[in-house]
This record gives sequence, structure tokens and C-alpha cells, in this order.
Amino acid sequence: MRICIYGAGAIGGYLGVEFMRAGADVSLIARGAHLAAMRQNGLKLLIGDEERVVHPRCTDDPRELGEQDFIIISLKAHSITGVIEQMQPLLGPRTRIVTAVNGIPYWYFYKHGGRLEGSTLESIDRGGRQWRELGPERAIGCVVYPATEIEAPGVIRHVYGNNFPLGEPSGEITSDVTSLSELFTAAGMKAPVLERIRDEIWLKLWGNVCFNPISALTHATLDVICTDPATRALSKAIMLESQAIAESLGVKFRVDVERRIEGARKVGAHKTSMLQDLERGRPVEIDPLITVVQEMGRMTGIATPALDAVLALVAQRSRIAGLYDGAAVADAKSLAVA
Repeated sequence: MRICIYGAGAIGGYLGVEFMRAGADVSLIARGAHLAAMRQNGLKLLIGDEERVVHPRCTDDPRELGEQDFIIISLKAHSITGVIEQMQPLLGPRTRIVTAVNGIPYWYFYKHGGRLEGSTLESIDRGGRQWRELGPERAIGCVVYPATEIEAPGVIRHVYGNNFPLGEPSGEITSDVTSLSELFTAAGMKAPVLERIRDEIWLKLWGNVCFNPISALTHATLDVICTDPATRALSKAIMLESQAIAESLGVKFRVDVERRIEGARKVGAHKTSMLQDLERGRPVEIDPLITVVQEMGRMTGIATPALDAVLALVAQRSRIAGLYDGAAVADAKSLAVA
């Protein structure tokens, strides 16, 4: 089983170390100082007081690696379209693509059923390039729950969590997804195979769609957002709008909105990924977490006034910081409710 981790950053590096320790044939795609450090000193994973070091096959040129059985995409979702051409040498007739990204993936309406079957989402897949050139039939869904960070080039720190639920878009339990789950398990992680992977995607997105932009606008941590009456109420309003959209598409939530907010509150003084990106001057992941929910609201005829207002604010804040070009929402006027 040949596996390529495309984007060996915080999550991809964590997976790379653990997969290699489990004996898997793994290659990592990285760049810049992080790649240089891995080539010189290996890739180091810090878990508590323990250091785990491996010396992976790593490159910034996928042509060196050849066809793979699995490609695990662990880039920020808004970066995927920009690497489609570079990814082509990795693709063989049976290659599967594992979307270990935040938010709604490009393949969402593949084998979904209903009137939106086969639809693409402009906010995350402009012009449908991922759908056409990567192929929804290759996709395996993956929800990323762990928190990790790059402490220094070539050094990954594990903060918490080891759960990576997996699932085929069709809901089938195939040999591909089962083999992948077994690899995660052998590497000391949890990777349950779910028949309804979209439910799990929405459960995580349910918090990201509100807590991320509110934190980026206020610089508040999760505990503050969830205990302040005003920001808690705003979070709930956005979550209820999102829930209505998801349920109209057949999604089932296994917890209610209050329990989901309480779960976030218990995480404590945690900065969301969007706030961290804003503070560190990195491109802000707006479209896969927020704009796409607005787009799906328009597709289903469900209004999203609370989400719309927060999206407008966080998009402008991020543009002013030079961290969001808004390219994927250039047609926002056509999405507007009359």
C-alpha cells in the first residue's frame, strides 16, 4: 500500500510520523523550510514529553513518487485547486483521494441522491476543477478532530485528539476504506468507518461555521464566545441556520445545538484555527467553512441572515489584512436573496 500525504504540515506531519512508525510505505509532499528541515534532521513529533523521530521520503515534486494507492490531502481546503496539476503524476486508475480537510469537500454531492446529485460547489471548487480533474469517484471522506501545530520547521507538536472518522460518499463499507481504517488503527489512532460520513462532516462544521469567524472578529477564545450571552446567542443563530440547511439535505445531528455549544465551551481558552491564521498572517480559510454553507443555503432556498452578516464582516477583515482574496465569492451578488 503506497500512501502519499499531500501537505505534510501539522496534521499531515502527525500522520506521516505515526504511519511510518506502523511500517507503512509513506511519502510526504512539503515545501520550504519545513521540507529542508525534514531532509536534514528527519521529522519530529512531540507528544507530551515523548519525541518520535522518523526519516521520511519527502519532496516538493510529486513526479518523483509515481502512482499511489492513497493520497491523503491535508492542505487547507482553499489550496487544493492550486495543486491539481502537480498531483496528476500520483494518480493511477485505482488511486483513492482522502480529503482530510476542514469544511465541505468537493465531492459532497457525489452519490448523494436527490435533486442536487452531481452538483458542484462554486465557493470551494471554482469551475468544478476538483470534480473534473481529481474525480469524485476517487474520494474517501475524512473528518479531522486532532489539534496539532508546527512548532518549528520539521517539528510537529500534538495538542490533543487522535480521531479520524472515515467514510465512502456512497455509504458503502468497501475494502479500500476498511484497509485505510486498519492503517490508522495500527498507527495508534481511531478511524471508525461510517456509513453516513456527511453527518460527521456537518457535526464538526457546525462549530467551525460560527466559532471561527466570531473568534477572528473578536479575538476571543472558545470559552469566552460560548459564555458571553451575546456571542453565544449569535453562535446559536448561525448554527440553527446551518442545521436547517443540512437537515434539508438529509443530514442527521446526533446532538442538539446547546450540547454542541457546551462541548466547545469545555475546550476552554482555545484559539480557533481562523484566529490563529489571522494572527500569524496566513491565508484565512473562509470559503470551505462559511461561504459554502451560504451557497448551500441558496441552493436549498433557506435564508441565512446571521451567517451572511458575519461572513461579510470576517471576509472584509481578512481582505484588509491581505489574507483573503475573495475570489471564490466573486459572484456573491448572484447568490443574494432578493
